Amino acid sequence: MILDTVRLRLRPVALSDVDAMVDLDSDPAVMRYVSGGVATPREVIEEWVVPRAQAEQRAHRSGMWTAQDRYSSAFRGWFALRTPRHSNRSELELSYRLRRDSWGHGLATEAAHALLTMSFSEIGVERVFASTMAVNTASRRVMEKIGMRLSAIHMSDDELLSSAGGGEVEYELLRNHWETTTMRWSEGTAQPWSPTAPASWAPRHRRVPGLTA
Repeated sequence: MILDTVRLRLRPVALSDVDAMVDLDSDPAVMRYVSGGVATPREVIEEWVVPRAQAEQRAHRSGMWTAQDRYSSAFRGWFALRTPRHSNRSELELSYRLRRDSWGHGLATEAAHALLTMSFSEIGVERVFASTMAVNTASRRVMEKIGMRLSAIHMSDDELLSSAGGGEVEYELLRNHWETTTMRWSEGTAQPWSPTAPASWAPRHRRVPGLTA
């Protein structure tokens, strides 16, 4: 399924995208919170990442989409919805990765919002969640802007005591909250999301000592 947003075209990943994905993962800044800056080997992307995403799409209608600029066709990154392997819940995990020159323009928020809508309205899941490093404030802001709330903190005792803010945080959006927000839009009591809309419409997560977005 191809998804168009205001500025992006999201299409299912293909082997023809491997070169662009290798280049994306070769940027240490892009991989900072993924692998500590280490690039993903080409064979991993070609022989595991892409085939797994294609199998996910055939089985669950989820998977991975490459993001292209709708006007220049330039590769911006990718977005993914993955079915957790060891979960009995009706849920999908959202993840995304953008080229550094595409940061800070609201593209992650724009595409993630489109995938959330598809997850609830087309696939019919009950929950979408996403995880990131606690110190990755940019990614956490994207999760908040699309309506997700902080749901879990995964830290060791040493990380909790450290001022460096290590460990991971998990955000979630439940179907009932998504439906409530959508109903408010249709009733005119809330403004529909747009790439230039302020983030004030999104519910704020509960404050956790030492973890602020």
